[in-house]
Amino acid sequence: MTERFGGMDWKRRAKELADRVTDPDSRWRDAVAGVARHELVPRWWEVDGSGGWVVREGASDPYAWAKAAYGERSLVIRIGTLHADHAKPDDRTDDRPGDRPDDRPHGLPASSAAPPHLTVRMLRHARLGAGLPLLDLGTATGELAAYASHRLGGTTTVTSVDTDPHLTDTAGIRLARMGLHPQLITENTTEHIPGLYERIVSTAGLSAGLALRPALAALVPGGRIAAPLARTCLIITGWKHANGDVIGQVEHDTAPSVPARTGDDHPYAPVLTELFAHARDARGDETGTGRHPVVDLANARELRSMLEVTAPGVEYTYATHDRHRTACLLHPDGSWARATAERTGPPEVHQGGPQRLWTILERIRDRLSAEGSLPLLGARVHITPDGNCHLSRGNWHTTIGSGSGTR
Repeated sequence: MTERFGGMDWKRRAKELADRVTDPDSRWRDAVAGVARHELVPRWWEVDGSGGWVVREGASDPYAWAKAAYGERSLVIRIGTLHADHAKPDDRTDDRPGDRPDDRPHGLPASSAAPPHLTVRMLRHARLGAGLPLLDLGTATGELAAYASHRLGGTTTVTSVDTDPHLTDTAGIRLARMGLHPQLITENTTEHIPGLYERIVSTAGLSAGLALRPALAALVPGGRIAAPLARTCLIITGWKHANGDVIGQVEHDTAPSVPARTGDDHPYAPVLTELFAHARDARGDETGTGRHPVVDLANARELRSMLEVTAPGVEYTYATHDRHRTACLLHPDGSWARATAERTGPPEVHQGGPQRLWTILERIRDRLSAEGSLPLLGARVHITPDGNCHLSRGNWHTTIGSGSGTR
């Protein structure tokens, strides 16, 4: 490991990153400043001007490499089943008709290097301590395992597990070059996790229900888990009790979150192409005028999270054209809604299918308007051994997993 690459001083870059993402007295400051993050992400995917994905190779542009590796954004390292490490320099996703080789990348992001500020916050939420076996649930680039190993050294066994053998293999090699030697395991974490751990932490969103059972089984009584909840901005933490239940809270903190992978397929819900096409133009079974302006849920993460825990699985799009805003909501059960308005005016709403998705969203927004906040942040969390997450605050409660229902 060298202190300079392509004329760039990585030590200086890493220290500047530590200055931005840790407090002056943080126990994680030296770890962030001491890890050569660029060596963990030599290649990554970026969106180009046409909206497609293009691979970037750090060695060919050291300045861009330094800016990306020591920046504060997520770096996509796998699209669909194609790793940036395996991509060709001219691989892109802005496909042209009749010009799409089988190895041309396509699909959605399936693995990313988490933003460093999120990694540090999740490690803090986990409340690590010397001598406590730690499981990093989702290796990706190995960044979380690197920070934990750097800080705790030989006083704690750090294990990192991922479903993707390429990620665990390459992370192990790259970490070893830094003198860091966590245990790397390849395993489908939604089916089985070997070993027992005092602390489990993830930067990828964990799905409630069956997929969460292996992590709960791997956590010893008295142990602590900290992870984002899949498809929401919520960070849940909790301690495991002797009866197998995990009791904790939704932190007063948020995270951009994606579900954990379960195999070669990307982790997102299926792209509902036909339903999207239908929702853009169809007249709804029910039409009317909405009470609230059209909102871009991508920029309203807590609102989006409340919609997810109320009606799990909803996908959405948002677009602007001239003075008009249009949002579509869709659900795998065939439900859809379209709302269109001029600027912030009352939208024209069309809805169809078994659920009235825009009505559900408007009820959530009514609650936000009436109470000034939503009951998510700070809610009590009770996770049962079956993986179901029960959230409650005051008179409100909901279950996420095999059963659902907001009150």
